[in-house]
Amino acid sequence: MKKYMSGYMSEIEAFIGAMSGMTGERIREVLSEFEIKIGYFQHERLIHLIVTALFAVMEIIAIMTTLISPSIASALLSLMFMVLLVPYVAHYWFLENGVQKMYIMRDDIRKELEKREEHGRS
Repeated sequence: MKKYMSGYMSEIEAFIGAMSGMTGERIREVLSEFEIKIGYFQHERLIHLIVTALFAVMEIIAIMTTLISPSIASALLSLMFMVLLVPYVAHYWFLENGVQKMYIMRDDIRKELEKREEHGRS
């Protein structure tokens, strides 16, 4: 997902840079598709938030278990959850920042359309 999202954001950035030579209709088409994909990325972000939160809760429970009843098994369980939690947090961070950047990109596209409508050229 990270590679796909990064590639798609690069395509949109290139599109934004080339908007001045495009028709309003083409910009509307890309904006429509972009808004749909933002919805998909928002869904992906929500799923990763849920998974990350659940792993964080399991990590806390594992740490508490290790503190209350120390054993190698509970310490290993805590370590395994931590090993999984760190990449989940990093990936969620990427998704969150990526979606936020997409909101700004969408606003840039919309501003260009509004500017064209004010000047009467679509």
